Amino acid sequence: MDAWVVGMMLGASLFLGAVALVAFLWGINNGQFDDEDKMMNAVMYDDESELNDAANQDRKKEELRKKNYTPE
Repeated sequence: MDAWVVGMMLGASLFLGAVALVAFLWGINNGQFDDEDKMMNAVMYDDESELNDAANQDRKKEELRKKNYTPE
């Protein structure tokens, strides 16, 4: 192999590694990996219908929170 082939392969691999690093850091900054409740939901709810009911309850709570509802 010639030196220019090795240099080209090294340059391409460094470029692709830098692109992957930038994409990873972008994902971290934008919260792409923030799924704190995923494991807890898997433990708490055995069935898909239970998970859907919990999601609906969360949606209702959020709607009430947006309306500034306070229970008496």
